[in-house]
Amino acid sequence: MPNGSIDPVFQLVKSLTRTEKRHFRLFAGRPGTGEDLKFMRLFDALDGLAQYDEERILAQVPAIKKVQLANLKASLYRQLLSSLRAYHAGQNVDIQLHEQLDYARVLYNKGFYQQALRMLERTKQQAQQARLPHVALIALDFEKLIEAQYITRSLRGRAEDLSAESLDTVQHVTQLHRLSNVALRMYGLYLRVGHARSQPDAERITARFQAALAGIDVSHGGFYERLYYYQAQVWYSTIVQDFRAGYRYAQKWVDLFEQAPDMMEQQPMLYIKGLHNLLAALYNLLYYSKFVRVLAKLEAFAATLTRSTPNTDVLLFQYIYTHKINAAFLEGRFTASLQLMPELLEKLVLFQPQLDLHRRLIFYYKIASLYFGSGHYRKAIEYLNKIIQYRDVTLREDIQCFARILNLIAHYEAGQDEMLEYQIRSVYRFLGKMNEQQQMQVEIFRFLRTAGRLAPHQLKEAFIELKNRLLAISDNPYERRPFLYLDIISWLESKIEDVPVEDIMRRKFARMK
Repeated sequence: MPNGSIDPVFQLVKSLTRTEKRHFRLFAGRPGTGEDLKFMRLFDALDGLAQYDEERILAQVPAIKKVQLANLKASLYRQLLSSLRAYHAGQNVDIQLHEQLDYARVLYNKGFYQQALRMLERTKQQAQQARLPHVALIALDFEKLIEAQYITRSLRGRAEDLSAESLDTVQHVTQLHRLSNVALRMYGLYLRVGHARSQPDAERITARFQAALAGIDVSHGGFYERLYYYQAQVWYSTIVQDFRAGYRYAQKWVDLFEQAPDMMEQQPMLYIKGLHNLLAALYNLLYYSKFVRVLAKLEAFAATLTRSTPNTDVLLFQYIYTHKINAAFLEGRFTASLQLMPELLEKLVLFQPQLDLHRRLIFYYKIASLYFGSGHYRKAIEYLNKIIQYRDVTLREDIQCFARILNLIAHYEAGQDEMLEYQIRSVYRFLGKMNEQQQMQVEIFRFLRTAGRLAPHQLKEAFIELKNRLLAISDNPYERRPFLYLDIISWLESKIEDVPVEDIMRRKFARMK
């Protein structure tokens, strides 16, 4: 039966480019790969299917018996990976370095110790140039093994040199791993909770972050040490809503790459992520003039990227469209920006296998917000429901909450009174399950629960009262978090002045410039 979504061999085959397929056919046809190459017939069958279907494969290739299929798929998978490794080796310095380590092992096993040492020395130097100290450390360990076991006539003075070099490399690798752990934990915390909800919450996160960085000094650190340090600082600053610090460290992240152009080529994904985080910080700071310059830089980098991969393709799609929508929010161009939707939705389907759930939820929320701002409330509800229907609220509880509140407002605006009472009960249940409700959420909920009972001439005064209460709430730095997700003030101003929310946003943008 069709089941392509969970078959890794089929997914790998369908991901191949035309040149990768041609390389694989040449690779599989080399001497010594097998007698009848049944896995190649399996490859051709998989390549011709739109979705995985075991029965069709067996019908198309009668020589393959059902009991053989699992083993043949395993063989095909190994051959595909070996082919791809060989095909992409020239574009990945780490693959080349590990290949040289393998050569050194072969020479060592053959008893050619001097040749092995020369290979290891070359590998170590290249690893250091590529800012890969963990690979250099493997080479060093191998060098020490050879020098300690065999008289190579190179040991005089080498023992102290190798020992000092190893200790220095170990210190850098240890610090690198500490920093990468801190960056990963901060990112994981952000995915779970979003921004800090209160002063005690921020203090706990700060204490945890400072303890993790205790004793770390990156002033003499290598490229990756500084990179992971900047990443950790960006995520920490984002969580505690220190957007100015987040901007400074995201800029350092981008500068680090631009001062080392070879790393932009080696690690384009990390450079792209740096630009994304810089754009996110600029958006939160409403720094529009620099925002558009950095967005233009991201698009220019995408256009000139010489070595595109599925990973870079999905990141560029994700970040460019995210920030094009953010630009529309800043400029108040909701209706005009709906022209992005056909291509965006097409690519969202295309890249869905590579997009994790967190990023899909963010896209759905931004698309819904764009439709809401342009007055297409039913379309906004459609995309908000994609978030609400996801039952595991441990991932981005904040997005789950604001999706429900925006959904309530969209039903109110769409005049769907018959659904409003149900939506109110649903939001009430959800807020009751949240670890900590914020004042803005509670005030909006209270307003919408009573708005249906107000006479038309009472509504304007109620909108004014709600706006004043929310402005007072926003004076508290840790109560501002909800306003990052939902510009409720602009919506209230549109209701008070009886003009589209888009007009309010454009007016604010004109003042911001």
